[in-house]
Amino acid sequence: MTAEPVTTQHSPTPAEVPATVRASLSPSRAADFKTCPLLYRFRSIDRLPERPTVEQARGTLVHAVLERLFDLPAAGRTPTAAGDLVVPQWDRLVTEQPELAALFADGDPAATEFLRSAAGLLEGYFAVEDPRRLEPAERESLISAVVDEELLIRGYVDRLDVAPDGALRVVDYKTGGAPREAFEARALFQLKFYALVLWRTRGVVPRVLRLLYLKDAEVCDYAPDADELLRFERTVVALWRAIEQATAQQDFRPRPSRLCDWCSHQALCPTFGGTPPPFPTQAAPDPLRDARSRPTPPGADE
Repeated sequence: MTAEPVTTQHSPTPAEVPATVRASLSPSRAADFKTCPLLYRFRSIDRLPERPTVEQARGTLVHAVLERLFDLPAAGRTPTAAGDLVVPQWDRLVTEQPELAALFADGDPAATEFLRSAAGLLEGYFAVEDPRRLEPAERESLISAVVDEELLIRGYVDRLDVAPDGALRVVDYKTGGAPREAFEARALFQLKFYALVLWRTRGVVPRVLRLLYLKDAEVCDYAPDADELLRFERTVVALWRAIEQATAQQDFRPRPSRLCDWCSHQALCPTFGGTPPPFPTQAAPDPLRDARSRPTPPGADE
């Protein structure tokens, strides 16, 4: 599907959020609760800090390069040009997010290997797409919609392509390898979330939800329909109600899985002999705080 530029729609500012809205939810936080309610609490209610990992930083860097690549004239979107963007984009990210500098000591050869590995992932991108033939309508675009009159759902789309006939293609870059079925379901959950927002705000069901797995140079396409998105909307609303109930009862239980190996909060998790901090009571969690801040950075959940 070839795309042509369209006017980028902006998302509601806090002042534009309808008065009926009393909560917000992003696909990352929704996935947290589905994966492990305690992880959701640590991230969304306790707001515990997490040090970025090398894998997350690599994902964020590759996303940044691919976003900037489309600033170039079509003929200039070459593998060499993408490779030339790696170092300046990393320097920019470190300036904007100083915590990234702590990943590597001065002169650490691992830093050179990190940049080389990011360039390798970009080669995977060029193996599955030719950016010279694309003109994305939107990149790193914040989209949002209100469902059930009370819940604002929102997130950042890596790329949105719009065909001449108005068909939409939602594209998400994944810097990890092509996943097993359980992990692919998590990735598709995120894209269905975006598809629901686009359907509710633009009245169009995206024709294609596309996952680009850069490490393995693989493409996964999925075609949703309106009935499926209606069922998904009910799932999202039910999920938020479960979050509200857990918050009211201050009851977020751990759900052990293979993903525990990558969790930053094992020391506080009862599954590993830890004790969660006291539940915040002096200042009740602000359900709309996520509506006023950027969701998980690109690549951070890769």
